[in-house]
Amino acid sequence: MLVSQILKTKPDGKVVTAKPGLAISEAAAMLAEKRIGTLVISADGKTPDGILSERDIVRELGRSGAGCLQQAAESIMTRKLVTCSRDDRSDAVLQQMTDGRFRHMPVLEDGELVGLISLGDVVKAQLQELSMEKQALEGMIMGH
Repeated sequence: MLVSQILKTKPDGKVVTAKPGLAISEAAAMLAEKRIGTLVISADGKTPDGILSERDIVRELGRSGAGCLQQAAESIMTRKLVTCSRDDRSDAVLQQMTDGRFRHMPVLEDGELVGLISLGDVVKAQLQELSMEKQALEGMIMGH
């Protein structure tokens, strides 16, 4: 299965982005309000500069205490992004996420953000694909 197929299954293809100067407290509020786990940090809303997850915020709170909530999101975001394209295969993306121990991957086309997929999205797609293969094999065995 391709990343493009996974993106089609997402109810809202819009990626939530935030400016690098956004306070971490405001980023946490956005995550809570939208019930998402990650914000793509982007100065122009098109090109990702980094990614900020709930996990990043919790780790910084543990290291620095509540004072970090006034810092800019860019101060703790992950800058070295691992990205994919619509044409990448889901099994390759799953392997990258597993090896890198991260749960969200921006999807880029010509350097611009076109989507965001989560580990859950990829696992769900893989399970659907396995289910279809199982049904096809059962149909062949039963002579349908």
